Amino acid sequence: MSDKLLVRAEAERLFAFFKAQGAEAVDAALMQPAGTLLDLYGEDIRARAYVTHDPDQGEMMLRPDFTVPVVQRHMAEGGEPARYTYLGEVFRMQQAGSGRATEYLQVGYEVFDRSNPEAADAEVFSLFAEVLSPLGLRPATGDIGILKAAVASLSTTEKRKAALMRHIWRPRRFRALLDQFTGKAAPSSARTAFLAVAQKEGAVALVDRAGPEIGLRSRGEVIRRTDALLNDAAEPLIGRMEAEVLETILALRETLPNAFAHLSDLAVDLTGLNSALERMERRMDALNDAGIDLDGLPFEASFGRTHMEYYDGFVFGFMAESRPDLPPVATGGRYDALTRVLGGGQEIPAVGGVIRPELVQELREGLV
Repeated sequence: MSDKLLVRAEAERLFAFFKAQGAEAVDAALMQPAGTLLDLYGEDIRARAYVTHDPDQGEMMLRPDFTVPVVQRHMAEGGEPARYTYLGEVFRMQQAGSGRATEYLQVGYEVFDRSNPEAADAEVFSLFAEVLSPLGLRPATGDIGILKAAVASLSTTEKRKAALMRHIWRPRRFRALLDQFTGKAAPSSARTAFLAVAQKEGAVALVDRAGPEIGLRSRGEVIRRTDALLNDAAEPLIGRMEAEVLETILALRETLPNAFAHLSDLAVDLTGLNSALERMERRMDALNDAGIDLDGLPFEASFGRTHMEYYDGFVFGFMAESRPDLPPVATGGRYDALTRVLGGGQEIPAVGGVIRPELVQELREGLV
């Protein structure tokens, strides 16, 4: 049997496992309207997806994953609660020389259920742990909701908090902004000089003195941007104590119970964490009820920050420690906000995950 047939057989086995849990099998068109994904994630998605133009349908994108079309389908016609599974190819552009596949199969499982979101988190995680258990993978869990709650609790402007929220999934940019807002990184000499002149003369006079308009930015846009920079520069820095708490959260790597205890201590200084911690505690109870060993379950507060940007709560992954060259075998998480964006005014708590069958098959061969 060829490698492709072996991978397909493994995919079908995983697909059958999820169907046996009562999930409805669904599919999604290979070509997806690019506009939806561009609206969700901005132009950054172009660097990760294959985009083309159809004369009748406009800009289209080879399916980068299944979650968005499955959410669209459910919000348009699905009942409640609902469980879906799917199997098919996805396409991701990779950096030159990375050796990573640009086309591969995904098998996924998604739960839409508002009755008990934390129990749904535990259901998805425990099913993935069960079906992948012969491979001896290392699990990882995290919670984007904790990070979002921490950012929302900061004593700073709504614009600064919005900027940090927007870049939670871009760790390097998030770090640069945090260093800027806490004063850890001094502004460049050019920026300092520009703002000094703008403050003295005013944005309008400065732009008038600069000469005729060139480039893509209009005169009005430059003035508004200059005013925004002046207003931000006048704001006080994020306090040292709050910054230290956020830094501690970002670096937190512990077993789940120890992480919860540590975060509970931090909530004394950052009370906005309390609601997210209540959800985390309910999830721990649900995971325990599902037979998951909490004392051996790792928690990394920054886990999931380089995955697709629709995850906004519980996140998880399964990695092969013996093969650090491989990407995660499975990843998943909660994406409530995505249902709100795609639901046309409706929303429903949702969680799911995907498995890469070719990685499962490769690891199985290594066990023989």
